[in-house]
Amino acid sequence: MGRLATMLGAGATDTFLGIPACSLDDLAGVDIVVIGAPCATPYASVGPYSKDAPAAIRASSATYSTTRHHHNFDLDGPTIPDGVVVADAGDLEWDVADGAGNRARIMGACSAVLAAGAVPIVLGGDDSIPIPVIAAYQGTGPVHVVQIDAHIDWRDEVQGERMGLSSPMRRSSEMEHVGRIVQVGRRGVGSARTADADAAAAYGVAFFGAHGVHRSGVGPVLAEVPAGGDVFITIDVDGLDPTTMPGVVGPEPGGLTYWQAVEIIDGIAERSRIVGFDIVEFVPELDVNGLGALTAFRLAAHAIGRIARQR
Repeated sequence: MGRLATMLGAGATDTFLGIPACSLDDLAGVDIVVIGAPCATPYASVGPYSKDAPAAIRASSATYSTTRHHHNFDLDGPTIPDGVVVADAGDLEWDVADGAGNRARIMGACSAVLAAGAVPIVLGGDDSIPIPVIAAYQGTGPVHVVQIDAHIDWRDEVQGERMGLSSPMRRSSEMEHVGRIVQVGRRGVGSARTADADAAAAYGVAFFGAHGVHRSGVGPVLAEVPAGGDVFITIDVDGLDPTTMPGVVGPEPGGLTYWQAVEIIDGIAERSRIVGFDIVEFVPELDVNGLGALTAFRLAAHAIGRIARQR
């Protein structure tokens, strides 16, 4: 906690933005639920390198814990409007050696939130997190997926693992309830092979490279989002430029700006219904002056603000 927190009268808090804590067993009256998911299915070679991200994001939000009812100029009103209840269910238990159990707990938590008529906001964790999160929407489709990421995540398996961080969009494409997939921010070189890009194209993914977004803006991206549909937004923070988001394992120049990400969230909120949001791949020990944690917190808070206004 720094001087700004002192000036704002903020103190340490265990919840996101100082919102009330809640139990997944009792979500009556809650509209939006924050869930921490430190780990789903890590590769054996790298381990759960984003496990500390939920705690770091919450810690960054603590500076602003007394400002929930202040005027947020990015939302033209308080971050959380009166009449909308947002609560934090804390971090889910996880075991580095039990990917199946981790996925079941994440899917179960999100299913409980959806069953209560609320919207899940998931703080990851590495980029295998979206697989069980999106799976939780089974029976409610079609759910359209908009992903911001430097990588396309269409590997069928890596190191024998089919549920890892290189595969969430391929696994999502195999879910019957998933409709349109729009992927934004791809650039440089990652784990994808040409066959993976071909498989994504065959599915019908609407791809927008980061360079194209810089040239043409987010309008073409939003035009591919089904109007009036249910949309899940997933942000792998390496989709942002590392000058904005330094805390990633694979920094790649030329990513989206903070404002481009915000414009995508805003544009989706204007034309569709946001039914969930996750933010993944932040690595606190690689952060610079807390900038990455602040950016992740602000994007999650902005998404909450937009979802709250749709409620």
